[in-house]
Amino acid sequence: MRMDYVRLVSSYLVFGSNGILASHIMLSSLEIVYLRTFIGSLFLIVAFLLTGGRFTAFRKMRDLGFLLLSGIAMGASWMFLYEAYRQIGVGLATLAYYVGPAIVMVAAPLVFKERLVPARLKGFAVVLLGMVLVNGDAFAQGAVSWGLACGLMSAVMLAVMVIFNRMAASITGFENAVLQLTVSFLTVAVFVVARQGLTVSVPSGSLMPMLLLGLVNTGYGCYLYFSTMQRLPAQTVVITGYLEPLSALIFSALLLGERMAPIQIAGAAMILGGALYGERAGMKEAKA
Repeated sequence: MRMDYVRLVSSYLVFGSNGILASHIMLSSLEIVYLRTFIGSLFLIVAFLLTGGRFTAFRKMRDLGFLLLSGIAMGASWMFLYEAYRQIGVGLATLAYYVGPAIVMVAAPLVFKERLVPARLKGFAVVLLGMVLVNGDAFAQGAVSWGLACGLMSAVMLAVMVIFNRMAASITGFENAVLQLTVSFLTVAVFVVARQGLTVSVPSGSLMPMLLLGLVNTGYGCYLYFSTMQRLPAQTVVITGYLEPLSALIFSALLLGERMAPIQIAGAAMILGGALYGERAGMKEAKA
């Protein structure tokens, strides 16, 4: 279990560096996600087949349908997220993205008929207040920037992805990762073809960060995450998940020079703290 925990934490730290690598790639956000999902899904397919994996999802078409919808949502979520990276920076975009789990907390009672517990509503309220503090200037002017809108839409699509993935209960582990990432690639490919065709020219200076983003951060990172999360308690997976936005904030400050005002730092703490409180206290109340 200790090695599983190390792998899970490693996957979140890898994901937290996504925006750093993306900042060194001179392509549009759509092209980055297109190449990222292509390289990552190809890596996972090869690894899955070489390790003796067999596709069994087609035996349960209902769950496969849910997984397809989850993959489409993941592709859309990443397209919005990478545009948010470009517009408002890695740190703030990642914070907006991680409103998604809080949305799942509130939606779960409606979708999965779980008992609605006060702690989750309180946590969600704290997350929303944190978003107001982080983006105080935009709200004060009565305007929501395109970058913030993209960040929030990436959070909504993340919530949709999590909900549909959970509904595909019989498709788990490595097979789940392979199919979901492949569907994400196909989703993004449709947008790329409609816009410019399949060909994407990668500048020589962007080739190495693009390969790292596709192979390590997407392919290997998804492998670490999906192959490990099944063997650890759900609460551990949820709580450690907030290492991703925390590490993204630290990486963006150290490596990209992004800075936040004190009120934005307070808002960031409320987003992370509210989500963690909602998950931990909510689980305890639900079991009571």
